Amino acid sequence: MDSRQISWWPVHTFLEAALAQANCGPLPTAGTPSWQALADTDHRKILALASAGEHAILAWETAQEHRAEAAKAIAAAEDWPAAARQIRAGRGPTYVPRHKEATA
Repeated sequence: MDSRQISWWPVHTFLEAALAQANCGPLPTAGTPSWQALADTDHRKILALASAGEHAILAWETAQEHRAEAAKAIAAAEDWPAAARQIRAGRGPTYVPRHKEATA
């Protein structure tokens, strides 16, 4: 199975080199009226989409890092093997031990 880890930096360096090679100057932001006004055959239109995609990659990488931090916090928040043993034994966190009453 391929890794699902997302890394923004390789995307950024690839796009930076592609934009430098294209030498097309500033790009309009994808979706804006100036972007919409570009002909569908204008290479700046697709490059603007790639540039917008780079920002999505950065957001995904950041979200990935936050999920990893949250997972580490959850793992450290409890003695999970002990919790699993309690659950398997039928004694979760609400377990109240019962005492047998003496019969007379």
